[in-house]
Amino acid sequence: MGRGKGLSFNKKRKVIRTGMIQNAVLWIGECVLAFAIGCILVYYFMTSLTCVGQAMEPTVESGAQVLVNRFIYSLASPKPGDVIVFKPNGNANAHYYMRRVVGVPGDRVQILEGFIYINGELFETGTGNEQMDYSGVAEEELTLGKDEYFVLGDNRNASEDSRNADIGNVRRRDIYGQAWFVRYPWNNFGMIP
Repeated sequence: MGRGKGLSFNKKRKVIRTGMIQNAVLWIGECVLAFAIGCILVYYFMTSLTCVGQAMEPTVESGAQVLVNRFIYSLASPKPGDVIVFKPNGNANAHYYMRRVVGVPGDRVQILEGFIYINGELFETGTGNEQMDYSGVAEEELTLGKDEYFVLGDNRNASEDSRNADIGNVRRRDIYGQAWFVRYPWNNFGMIP
């Protein structure tokens, strides 16, 4: 008589290879980490905005796509010469403005005979047209508050900026980030001076 199907103690057990599972889990973890780092880099350093208007020409052309560093002002304050992106008076419905910082908190600002003076000294950026036809609110000397910045466009005579009462001094909390790189058009490709 043949042996029937019964209990057999000689069957081989299935072996689960833990090395393969560990490698798969490690690979998935690396993918998730790379994705998270990529999202953080894009969110904080490579947010892209389009420059609206001619206020920053010739440095940044109207319609240029610019990368904005949203993280830098968590570590440091804007300094003279930085090109910042902000919403005037924190107006959520306004488009983002891109202008150059010329005055920082505590500075005394005045425009005399078309030129800007910071703390009594001539301020020159070396970009665009330095002389202005319009002095606006800076015709009389003004002192910036503890979280206020005075900004101008590089194309001074075609710029709506801190000289205009409806924009005025830019508050720190209204600053979105620093414009640092033109990614398009190709003829302006590169770092923003």
